[in-house]
Amino acid sequence: MKDFKHIFIALITLLACLQINAKIKLPALFSDNMILQQKANAPMWGWAEKNGNITIKTSWNSKIYKAKADNQGKWKTALQTPVAGGPFTIEVTEGTEKVIVKNVLIGEVWLCSGQSNMEMPLKGFQGQPVTNGNDIIVRSTNKNIRLITIPRATVLEPLTDFEGKWEVASPKTTSNFSATAWYFGSLLQEVLDVPVGLIHVSYGGSSMEAWMNQEMLKDFASAKIPTTKEELAKDPNRVPTTLFNGMLSPVIGYGIKGCIWYQGESNYERASEYKELMKKMVSSWRALWKQGDFPFYYAQIAPFNYASFHPKDYLDKYNSAYLREAQLKATKEIPNSAMAVLMDIGEENSIHPMDKEKGGSRLAYQALARTYGIEGFEFESPKYKSMEIKENSVIVSFDDVANGITSYDKEVTGFELAGEDKVFYPAKTVVRRKSVVLTSDKVAKPVAVRYLFKDFAKAELFSAGGLPVSSFRTDEW
Repeated sequence: MKDFKHIFIALITLLACLQINAKIKLPALFSDNMILQQKANAPMWGWAEKNGNITIKTSWNSKIYKAKADNQGKWKTALQTPVAGGPFTIEVTEGTEKVIVKNVLIGEVWLCSGQSNMEMPLKGFQGQPVTNGNDIIVRSTNKNIRLITIPRATVLEPLTDFEGKWEVASPKTTSNFSATAWYFGSLLQEVLDVPVGLIHVSYGGSSMEAWMNQEMLKDFASAKIPTTKEELAKDPNRVPTTLFNGMLSPVIGYGIKGCIWYQGESNYERASEYKELMKKMVSSWRALWKQGDFPFYYAQIAPFNYASFHPKDYLDKYNSAYLREAQLKATKEIPNSAMAVLMDIGEENSIHPMDKEKGGSRLAYQALARTYGIEGFEFESPKYKSMEIKENSVIVSFDDVANGITSYDKEVTGFELAGEDKVFYPAKTVVRRKSVVLTSDKVAKPVAVRYLFKDFAKAELFSAGGLPVSSFRTDEW
């Protein structure tokens, strides 16, 4: 028995040594249960001996790929993927060593990024539930949905890998996974009837600048690039470049169909810069991925009492309607992008709305219609089109209202009118099929309109399909 124990320990030690000295190392992205983008030249990479010769074989077509490691041991190739299906295997060989990646699916892969409202898991945060989250978790077993989460990391230099692995959707794996991403991906999987992979890369409280590198930020004077670890001590998730380096960098280049984004709460005080930051971030990410202008769909931040963060020194710029406005304007300037309006889910005293289904589903609507060409349903919130002044009244018209607008037979009180004195007063509102008529006894000659242009407000106007109108203003005062 004693000899057997010694032999067992020796075997374990030998296996450990073999693992340490293994020639082939694959990133966490290329683990069992992974998913590759269908009908694509999907990049694959890893590490081996310096200048080593690597052979990759894919079971879906028995094709052999050859790659050669550079003098640092890094190698890269691209795998031709078929239509959605699986499971398959990928064999990676160098000399006598072989690594087999098992249970590989081919389907649709989406990057899911942002801050806490993307990060918030189906089980909710401590004391902050997700509506129906537990019920969704119980029903979440689905072998055709694959999930991977990149752990939090804030560093000064770009990382090349992370600790993690792909997992098959089940109550055990979905409970800690992004609720917004889950609702998005599960609806895609149900409607498209193909495997869906979700790469979750988010960090609560993060600023947009943290998800950009130094090159992207060179034209933004307010972005101070850190050079020492001491500069990361306080709010590292808001320090420029830190999350790009620690979390995004290891996944750049992985074959994706597109990206969904839910962020902006940490930039509300700097709304004037947000649109340009967003344009730069999106164009730069696309350039790094080398997949052209892949779809970029994002959630407009929900209304919340941001004034509570400034009880003694509130300034008008802290009104989060300015940030929502910047996000709305960005849709017109970022190619192949669209926004999900969330005016109806905000909570005055919680920055994390419990209703995550609306955000995830509305992002999925955009993808299903714009990316996958499915027709017959509403996917776009009505947008302000024009205003026509007739004596003391204003007619406001909207785009994207094929089936009209509605207040669900409730009084609309969120519109305001102002005259040349720039003072806004509540407006009486009459809802028509595709427009509203506004009047106010206190504004004889109206020149400007605002709708729910406040820090916290609840949606009052919707499309017939239930999609809320964003807050907006016609002035630039």
